[in-house]
Amino acid sequence: MRQAIPAEERLIATGKSYEDLKFSTGIAAQTLGSIIPETCKAIYEILQDTYMKVPQTSKDWKEVANGFKDRWQMINCGGCIDGKHIRICQPARSGALYYNYKNFYSIVLMAIVNHNYELIYVDVGKQGRISDGGVIQATTFYRRLQNETLNLPKPMDCEEDLNVVFIGDAAFSIEEHVLKPFPQKSLNYERRIYNYRLSRARNVVENAFGLIASRFRILQTSINVNPNDTNYIVLAICTLHNFLIKHNSSYVKPTSENSETQDTEDIDVSGQLFPLQNCKK
Repeated sequence: MRQAIPAEERLIATGKSYEDLKFSTGIAAQTLGSIIPETCKAIYEILQDTYMKVPQTSKDWKEVANGFKDRWQMINCGGCIDGKHIRICQPARSGALYYNYKNFYSIVLMAIVNHNYELIYVDVGKQGRISDGGVIQATTFYRRLQNETLNLPKPMDCEEDLNVVFIGDAAFSIEEHVLKPFPQKSLNYERRIYNYRLSRARNVVENAFGLIASRFRILQTSINVNPNDTNYIVLAICTLHNFLIKHNSSYVKPTSENSETQDTEDIDVSGQLFPLQNCKK
């Protein structure tokens, strides 16, 4: 048998189409189509237990909630939920199964993000035509949440004797452990403040998606491999994102974060100030 392709050559084959890569790597496009998903699968399986693990105990969930309280002033938050459409080329004989409301073909990355932009749970591969609310209901996380097997802290052990909750946008349904903003048409003073605080904390998941799209540029193109292989590419990206957060201090830059000034209680989003007083009108 011929000599196996070494790990160094496998890891260097990134960022271009298979046809381009075959000239820079000296590896046939057909072989690249096999080893790249295989390498991504290995990266995910090796790193997932260390860098992407759902909290297992009540103590673990309380650490996440304390992180949201200290950093984003949101109590009893176990994470922020959102979905990202990963653009793909239309799979053969798939019809409109992967065609989403944004008018392109995609699979959905459903993620739960903690206070530090780390992805603590991901589900990849649902068809783009399914809404975020439908995708989350088809995940193992949601089934465990409904079955009360996530080992969430009891209300008596939490701030103000309230439930641990997960924050989503308007696409999700409100439940015992899921919160979303009030509709804009029915806002009073208290609801505006609630929406402001909820949205401020929920920005961590939007920023996390922005970070992975900025660093892993394949997410800015249409991935032209079969959906099963695309799943492993995305899973590898998610684990590498968490790895970089823990080991690369320059990965998350100060400009990537939202901050609130201490004196004026204004929220600073990408350098533009939005006064909290607007929430009181």
